[in-house]
Amino acid sequence: MSRVVVLLLLSLCIVSISISTVSCHEFKETDYDGKVLELNESNLDSAISSFDFILLDFYAPWCGHCKRLSPELDKAAPMLSGLKKPVVIAKIDADKYSRVASKYKIDGFPTLKIFMHGVPTDYHGPRKSDLLVRYLRKFVAPDVTVLESESSITDFIEAAGTSFPIFIGFGLDESSISNLAIKFKKNAWFSVAKDFSEKTMALYDFDKVPALLALHPNFKEQNIFYGPFEDKFLEEFIKQSSLPLTLPITEESLKLLKDDDRRIVLTIVEDETHYESKELIKLLRAAASANREYVFAYVGYNQWQDFAEAFEVGRKTPLPKMVVWDGNEVFFSVIGSEQIHTEDKGSQITQFLERYKDGKVIEKSLGPSFSGYFGSLIGMRTIYIMIFLIAVIFLIATIGKEEPLVVGTRDPSAATGSTSVSDTREARVSADKEDKED
Repeated sequence: MSRVVVLLLLSLCIVSISISTVSCHEFKETDYDGKVLELNESNLDSAISSFDFILLDFYAPWCGHCKRLSPELDKAAPMLSGLKKPVVIAKIDADKYSRVASKYKIDGFPTLKIFMHGVPTDYHGPRKSDLLVRYLRKFVAPDVTVLESESSITDFIEAAGTSFPIFIGFGLDESSISNLAIKFKKNAWFSVAKDFSEKTMALYDFDKVPALLALHPNFKEQNIFYGPFEDKFLEEFIKQSSLPLTLPITEESLKLLKDDDRRIVLTIVEDETHYESKELIKLLRAAASANREYVFAYVGYNQWQDFAEAFEVGRKTPLPKMVVWDGNEVFFSVIGSEQIHTEDKGSQITQFLERYKDGKVIEKSLGPSFSGYFGSLIGMRTIYIMIFLIAVIFLIATIGKEEPLVVGTRDPSAATGSTSVSDTREARVSADKEDKED
């Protein structure tokens, strides 16, 4: 019998080595046919190491958002494969392969990551096929694009699109911003213009060189930096210009805020689309321009009620309301300056900032756990599954075991195992029902 076991173990080792060898040579960039690759736990590392650029979709079969994303990835895959430096699109069932989800800290479905030469970066861009293709072109573009003519400046801005801020150096050498361009490549386009006229300078509102222009096409904003052109000053300008002056709070913009260590002046309005809100946002933009040490953001109660309620806002709370948020679990109410009233809103914003800087604040913690507001269903769903599995294992372990007799006692919790299994099963069914309704 022991000989059979040894032979079996040897066979398994040989099979394991064979599988490992195959997976190491399974993918070749030259053989990629432009279709979305379906990966598994055994060939994931091989795929990541075989392709210079790979966009990986961590999905779950039951996730409604994943189902809607899948056809967009199918459309984008052949377009991205045709680039000079191809971007491969792949996907893996991270619900099934839980070790993969744990390794890459996947806490929501779908999660997208772009692997550049094996190094993962969170993907926060658009998910419609045409916009996704335009967005990903940046990752395979040069770190700094050299613009040789005035027409190439216009072409570069148009090709870059609106998903990222654009930095253009006028009268600057490529080497002066190359290090920072590499560092911030995932969040911005970088270029230097070699040939330009006074007409171009007037168009982008700068009157001397060298100058670094920051553009936010989506928000119709621009900012000019005249130096000093040392790395620490350049980096500060790039960081402060990487976000628009006023940032709408969405699930995607929250991810961008993770990379910014500034405190957030948050204004909560009733509805972002109302005329009064838009006029207030204009005033906030002016305040942001003069106070770049902060991020100015806003959110509509009607657009994201759960998020707003974390800052002690309810249906009866007078709005607009302003707070300062540290980006984590703490925010600050400014004494006497929480609400923005109808008249002279600009002065009230100024007073709010002055009082905050003077320390006239009350420190508070967010309502419920903030992670619940922008996480997907995976958090609770995973908990339900874990509880269910633990309960089943416990039930199996106790089947057939005879409890010892104890004189004068009865165990009132004898039925606990079956109740737990029933409860968790109902929770899992409820979670699946929610996803179908979504």
